[in-house]
Amino acid sequence: QVRLAESGGGLVQAGGSLRLSCVGSGRTFSTYAMGWFRQAPGKEREFVATISWTGRNTYYTDSVKGRFTISRDNAKNTVYLQMNSLKPEDTAVYYCAAKGGSPSAQSADFGSWGQGTQVTVSS
Repeated sequence: QVRLAESGGGLVQAGGSLRLSCVGSGRTFSTYAMGWFRQAPGKEREFVATISWTGRNTYYTDSVKGRFTISRDNAKNTVYLQMNSLKPEDTAVYYCAAKGGSPSAQSADFGSWGQGTQVTVSS
């Protein structure tokens, strides 16, 4: 398993931008597919984006396509989530997660999770 730590959350007005970072421990970070998930109050955790270990393959939930970009820098053991044109409905705790093998939109496929970072979008 890999230890993960998110940062970059905060309070932003609608239409604004934030970049989340997730740093992983260990020399095997580059072998993991990574994902971002979010959980709003009173709701289940939902998939946001996922990226292959090479960074060449990315997938997004429909509600963030064209606004969010997932990327990674394996030399820095870091995965990013650039969030633009933020909306109040993007308010949630955002989690990064790691899994072996291919990218996935299923949270149950991920074995390592960070502690989460709060994103709040005001209207």
